[in-house]
Amino acid sequence: MSKVIEILKEAEHPFASFELVPPLKGSDVSQLYGSLDPLMQFHPPFINITCHRDEAEYVPNNDGTFTKMTIAKRPSTIAIVAAIMRRYPELEIVPHVICGGASSSKVESELLDLHFLGVNNVVALRGDALPGQRYFTAESDGFAHSSELVKMISELNKGKYLDPTVKNGIATDFCVGVAAYPEKHFEAANMQTDISYLKKKVDAGADYIITQMFFDNQLFFRFEEQCRKSGITVPIIPGLKPISTKRQIDLLPRSFHLDLPQELVSKVRGASSNEDAYNIGIEWAIEQSRELLAHGVPAIHYYTMAKPDNVCQIVKEVFNG
Repeated sequence: MSKVIEILKEAEHPFASFELVPPLKGSDVSQLYGSLDPLMQFHPPFINITCHRDEAEYVPNNDGTFTKMTIAKRPSTIAIVAAIMRRYPELEIVPHVICGGASSSKVESELLDLHFLGVNNVVALRGDALPGQRYFTAESDGFAHSSELVKMISELNKGKYLDPTVKNGIATDFCVGVAAYPEKHFEAANMQTDISYLKKKVDAGADYIITQMFFDNQLFFRFEEQCRKSGITVPIIPGLKPISTKRQIDLLPRSFHLDLPQELVSKVRGASSNEDAYNIGIEWAIEQSRELLAHGVPAIHYYTMAKPDNVCQIVKEVFNG
């Protein structure tokens, strides 16, 4: 099995990688494969799998009271990884591991399960706040920052476990990716503060960085320059997502706290249909990709959101055209 950092260092040319959102709980594995199979024509070196924290719902009782229930909206990360490994045993799978909604011991157990499966690449994330909560709140015995999670993984790679009952535990061998925000995380006071948090993750043991989606390459170029000036030397992979509907012009800035270039907004708002907006999104992402490759990025990471058709068109044009 190869590590992402080794793939980046050994690649002779830039490549495309992809990120999948697992199907909702109750679906069968065919939905997962339906999102993944079209991407395999490009022979991606690795595929990222997102993770969503469990949510709390209040179910009414007959007496008028409510019972709090913890609901998992999607199959577990272990189930998704195992399903992909069964179909594509040679594919490097990079599951996301999050702090949100979990104790540190639960996170460690998940990492050890992944290690047991033979996975040696993960992306370490804090995770989002629960729906209805304004800010992220860590569990009382969990991690408040992804840098703490990265540090724990680094300790596991040395054979140092949190669980005191583990005797002579085998050292893991995880390559760790982390997230970054070319327009800064919305909770950070400013870009300089946000990059200082990013450097903490790198100093804790992160091997590479994948950015949040952005639609203006100048923001990425500025961010990359600031990272290098701050002493961050690990590879930085830009993340892109094509606009696919007219509504996303309004939804994406709210959901992901990002800005959209006025040129893109005007084009999509002027589209006569969602089909036209979809094609505009493809063309914009193609131009973004070409400019990023000319700049010298090592790879481009595409967020497919489980709907790979537009990403496939982009990758064909950019990498195979």
